[in-house]
Amino acid sequence: MSIPMPIITTTMLADAALHRLLAWTSPSYPVGSFTYSHGLETAVEDGRVRTAADVTAYIEAVLARGGGWVDAVLFVHAHRAAGDAAAFDAIAELAAAFRGSSETALESRQQGGSFLSVTRKAWPHPALDAFAQRWGDQPMAHATVMALACAAHAIPLEPALHCWLHATAANLVSAGVRLVPLGQTDGQLALAALSHAIPAIANKALVTALDDLGTAAPDLELASLAHETLYTRLFRS
Repeated sequence: MSIPMPIITTTMLADAALHRLLAWTSPSYPVGSFTYSHGLETAVEDGRVRTAADVTAYIEAVLARGGGWVDAVLFVHAHRAAGDAAAFDAIAELAAAFRGSSETALESRQQGGSFLSVTRKAWPHPALDAFAQRWGDQPMAHATVMALACAAHAIPLEPALHCWLHATAANLVSAGVRLVPLGQTDGQLALAALSHAIPAIANKALVTALDDLGTAAPDLELASLAHETLYTRLFRS
């Protein structure tokens, strides 16, 4: 008896677009992502996160209902508005303000500024220069700046969004491996589990209107707020 194979739809990327996407979502891209845990450090400190399964559940909440979800929807709308400066700037302003704590605001804004600075030098494009000139020293969210770069460099929305979500998950898994601590294999098992959740999150983000955007993860927000007063901290959020 033959076993039916799943139908998989793929978007082919040109070599240049693929290389840019791989570079921008690599842990080695110098935006400082390794210094942030999105409140995970608090959850480990107070005993709520102790295992690989706990880490996976925490990160899935970030992606599906917390700040990662907000970033995914804003990434979609920013990519689609990239050709309209006024529309893009309105989304960028919303994204810079859409954070529940000072530390998660720092997390997004510092990485956004670093991403724009590095990318303008290594992967220059007039659209990035124009945004930098318009925006000046105003805070900018990482998700919207990367969405702009992807659109400017002709990287299609769907693969860019999937890579954004994967990079977010991978960075938080890395934080969990260091904090719990976990073995490297446990970290990869967590990332593999999260990879099964990411497609549904991405598909939902693609059809979510800005008017419907919100979070439903109060424990994550409280963990981030409590992180500000932890006695010892390895991470900045």
